[in-house]
Amino acid sequence: MKETVGIGIIGTGFAKRVQIPSFLRCEGARVVSVASGSIDNARLTAGEFNIGHATDDWRDTIEHPDVDLVCITTPPNLHREMTLAAIDAGKHILCEKPMAMNVAEAQEMADAADGHPILALIDHELRFQPGRLLAYKMLRDGVVGKIRHVKATFQAPHRGDPNIPWNWWSDESVGGGALGAIGSHVIDSFHWLLDTDVASVFCQLQTHIGTRTDASGRSRDVTSDDAANLLLRFTDGILTENTTGVATVSMTDGPDYQNLMELFGTEGFMRIDHLGGIATAKPGESEWTPLETDLGTLLPGMPDTGFARAFVEIAPLIVNAIRNNIFTIEHAATFADGVRVQSVLDAARRSNSTGRIIYP
Repeated sequence: MKETVGIGIIGTGFAKRVQIPSFLRCEGARVVSVASGSIDNARLTAGEFNIGHATDDWRDTIEHPDVDLVCITTPPNLHREMTLAAIDAGKHILCEKPMAMNVAEAQEMADAADGHPILALIDHELRFQPGRLLAYKMLRDGVVGKIRHVKATFQAPHRGDPNIPWNWWSDESVGGGALGAIGSHVIDSFHWLLDTDVASVFCQLQTHIGTRTDASGRSRDVTSDDAANLLLRFTDGILTENTTGVATVSMTDGPDYQNLMELFGTEGFMRIDHLGGIATAKPGESEWTPLETDLGTLLPGMPDTGFARAFVEIAPLIVNAIRNNIFTIEHAATFADGVRVQSVLDAARRSNSTGRIIYP
């Protein structure tokens, strides 16, 4: 067994708030390098968490001799180059979603990793909420029967404030936008929970806040979407038959935060909330019945949107796999899963631009 797993972090947003604190509580893990496009951000993060190496060149983190796992938490336009460099260096990889800018890039990344003795994962951490893992089992135990229809609703009202500054999130050319950032999680959840693929997609993207002011005080056009609405059909499988779906993603709708999935089957219905809390109902019942559900652990200072609790669950599994020279983790999203999601995202964008149903 490997005594200590050295972790290199590229990015100081989500990584600083969630990934680093989660890894630091894992037995046999040590964060040894942090990279950011801003050397000040890298040094501040390194100082806060007592990380020995800070840099504004991500290649230094990948090439650091003590780094075993590279966490790529950057805008999507950088994922391909960073991932290929990490593969060449023989490092394990946890890459943020969406996997890439398009399916061609994602497939290149997956092909490059194939056959290498490394973990190559996409950070769809919501799979590891204890409640979602329970829902996964319940669906396979037939609690709702064959699934006829699924709905996903995500709303986070804070980007409805026009005073939120322009940043990469506002820039389609670097992969910003609600479809990639949140729609990728929704599609992955459908793929995983239903054990199926999206057969067709009809999508409408929208930009409600058309301009924002950047850090220099200049008004800039927002080229990315802040809302995405998708109509879906799924391939038939063990849980699905003529199954349809709808997903609504908004970064401007309020008043509250929601990340809700609902599944409607021949034998009953299931609802999963943002923390993984589960409620069920049987045909003929008029109210949901909440189940007692383990919601996991929220570390101090973390945002309680569900993602942080889920990452606390997956972090030790990643560390233990690397320590034991294991290259797969049950339920973890692989690069192949990332390609599947990316194909749907690409189809959704084609649908939006053409006004047609697209078959991924």
